[in-house]
Amino acid sequence: MKLYAGIDLHSNNSYVVILDETDRVIYQKRLSNDANLILKVFEPYQEQIVGIVVESTYNWYWLVDQLMLKSYKVHLANVAGIQTYNGLKNTNDKTDAMWLAKLLRLGLLAEGHIYCKEKRGLRELLRRRLILVRQQTMSVLGIQAMVTRYENVKISAVKIKGCKKNPEEILKYINDNNVKIAAKSQLKVLHCVVEQIELLETNILKQIKDMTDFVALQKIPGIGIILAMTILLETGDIKRFDQVGNYSSYCRCVESKRVSNGKKKGESNRKNGNVYLGWAFVEAANYAIRYYEPIKKYYQRKLTKTKRVVAIKTIANKLSKVTYFILRDGVEFTMEKLFF
Repeated sequence: MKLYAGIDLHSNNSYVVILDETDRVIYQKRLSNDANLILKVFEPYQEQIVGIVVESTYNWYWLVDQLMLKSYKVHLANVAGIQTYNGLKNTNDKTDAMWLAKLLRLGLLAEGHIYCKEKRGLRELLRRRLILVRQQTMSVLGIQAMVTRYENVKISAVKIKGCKKNPEEILKYINDNNVKIAAKSQLKVLHCVVEQIELLETNILKQIKDMTDFVALQKIPGIGIILAMTILLETGDIKRFDQVGNYSSYCRCVESKRVSNGKKKGESNRKNGNVYLGWAFVEAANYAIRYYEPIKKYYQRKLTKTKRVVAIKTIANKLSKVTYFILRDGVEFTMEKLFF
């Protein structure tokens, strides 16, 4: 007898349901988030369990890893792609877990990608770096605004970030003692953040600098070390994308709209895909426009026909497509094939 399991995962507990081929409930119970406890529940049924569906919440890593370690076939449910069951008046954790198991049995489960465990920590370093960079920008802008507001003096971001050893280079412009204390405090926070950013970058670069794909990505216009890191680690296994269009869509580089009878009827979920890749390719497009003449000319031709944001997205889409073929086939970037 084949069995199908669904787990409705929460922050401190999970509702576990096991169904047979006729959707009869074999097991159902709410369990605390203890890996050993959950594994013990599945142990008597291991030979019969076809697959276990885990809801893709923010904390799925630990549970999926433990289940896979015990050789279970684990499926990560993409909650954005699953249609809720409308046949029940009242739904709860039990019905949600049953629905996940039933979708697996019917072959209708929308699945998310289970990112390689060994690279997950490295990707986390990169995401933490992005958060710190945003904090760095906020700190710099805050100091600039403070000095301009009180003293009408404009100071460059480079000068603010470079005054760690001698903060008086900035503080000398401020006369009010309270404002000076506030600026000094903000400078200490800023320099601490800058130090941690450099530390994270060093650790990431040490682990990926010799990868062939990492070097190849930097040959694409607009993509430097940081963007190459982001693209490589956020993409993961390129073979999970069947076609180049799937990858471009995942990178949020394609238009999201519903058309009927030649007319736009609305938009689909624009947030589907990877926000980090979406940011990376738009950044690359903006840089490429400034420093690569063929791309700049292509962008200017596009501007005569459409809006600026659409023109930039068009270039980002082209860069995402060439990235797909470089990662999948190992080909080299050719400017003539894209922007002439």
